[in-house]
Amino acid sequence: MLLAVPAVNVYAGAEDQSVIVTMPTTSEPESGFDPAYGWGAGEHVHEPLIQSTLVRTTKDLGIENDLATEYSCSDDGLTWTVKIRDDVKFTDGEPLTAGDVAFTFNTCRDESSVNDFTMLKEAVAVDDTTVEFHMNEPYSIWPYTMAIVGIVPEHAYDENYGQNPIGSGRYIMKQWDKGQQVIFEANPDYYGEEPKIKKLTVLFMEEDAALAAAMAGQVDLAHTAASYSEQEIEGYKLLNVETVDNRGFNLPCAEPEEKEGIIYGNSLTADVNVRRAINLAIDRDEMIENVLNGYGTKAYSVCDKMPWYNEEAVTEYDLDAAKALMEEAGWAEGDDGIREKDGEKAELTLMFPNGDSVRQALAEDTANQLRELGIEVTTSGVGWDTAYDQAQSESLMWGWGAHSPMELYNIYHTIGESGSAEYSPYANETVDNYMDEALASSSLEESYDLWKKAQWDGTTGITQEGDIPWIWLCNIDHLYFVRDGLEVADQKLHPHGHGWSIVNNVDQWDWE
Repeated sequence: MLLAVPAVNVYAGAEDQSVIVTMPTTSEPESGFDPAYGWGAGEHVHEPLIQSTLVRTTKDLGIENDLATEYSCSDDGLTWTVKIRDDVKFTDGEPLTAGDVAFTFNTCRDESSVNDFTMLKEAVAVDDTTVEFHMNEPYSIWPYTMAIVGIVPEHAYDENYGQNPIGSGRYIMKQWDKGQQVIFEANPDYYGEEPKIKKLTVLFMEEDAALAAAMAGQVDLAHTAASYSEQEIEGYKLLNVETVDNRGFNLPCAEPEEKEGIIYGNSLTADVNVRRAINLAIDRDEMIENVLNGYGTKAYSVCDKMPWYNEEAVTEYDLDAAKALMEEAGWAEGDDGIREKDGEKAELTLMFPNGDSVRQALAEDTANQLRELGIEVTTSGVGWDTAYDQAQSESLMWGWGAHSPMELYNIYHTIGESGSAEYSPYANETVDNYMDEALASSSLEESYDLWKKAQWDGTTGITQEGDIPWIWLCNIDHLYFVRDGLEVADQKLHPHGHGWSIVNNVDQWDWE
């Protein structure tokens, strides 16, 4: 089959220290390159390239300074004080001051359509190199927010900023052809180490077009999927990057109840022994090998490999133990192999987003595996316009993964007066309290143990011996075809989203 290859820039590569990479079409920022409207933040977190951040995450997901020279938090957790460099200029020649930092965060507080800034009361510039963040409530993981908010110039910011951004980062956006490509050039006045790659061109393409572009030798790095991983392309090698881009499904933990036309809860998965049995019955090794062609790692949590991950989440595949739990729960195997209890069949609907072939394949594999347990699983493609409501009573194959413990909070913590978590019925006051205490900790490092206890404290939590309201299957490797001779710098764990994370440290790439 012939694939159409879009017109792209003529390859120069090592001659001018340039690279051409592809990203999914969904990576193009709809609202432009403005941090207040999602650039660098949101579902697919990444470094903003054009703008500098106060701090940034390290390869092991710790925090290191960027614009900041030091930062501290008051004992009551309500004031963060950050000192910044005095030698940084925006690309229009104007100095970057604490006033710009305060302006940026206050703008995000007021306008952000993606990130949550409700914890921030006000950012105040104390002087040109000192900014204070006054919080409405303690928020120990504030450094992870500082790591993704690019600083914009107050003097050059308006409603059109995202179309022609001015920043102080490693690169300058030189050209944006919407729907096609964006071109960055190294910032000659960058205050940090001089970028090795002088020009970065990003092409927005579907996977088949990216593959065709690589086969035609027109790109240096092309994103791809496990289904293409066995493809051999002359002059290219396959690069796989480990991620916390996980896939898993929710198990509603309450008995069914209708509220305002929406059903909350599921009679089968309301039983904790059924949920535990389902988790034990998943052979993750088989799933990774057969669905992902080996390109993935087993997932037991939404925060595998993170500093706040509790290894008590690990659960070994044990079908016999899973069957015993189903028997204990009163679900006896029927003549057709499907279990029954009080005249009810052990049936489950597992949805997946329409058009997502990987999640569909994972759903089908899950259905096959749970058939061995005696649960009949019906898979169903759905649109996101209805999926959120349907997931209150049925299971949905989700994708998550971020460089922040708030991922745990957003999935498992009860929301307001609802008495339940947001995405699937679940509530545990002890788990809530641990997460609340974690946010109120006096330091980021001190919060880690509390996040771990929210997962399992020896008595309760969200892991196998606890409530197990979600089943985590795998972390999907991000795959790329890379031109021979291009040395891609070491990657930190990629979060959810197969896009901008690959160029977080593009300035350190090199041609051999």
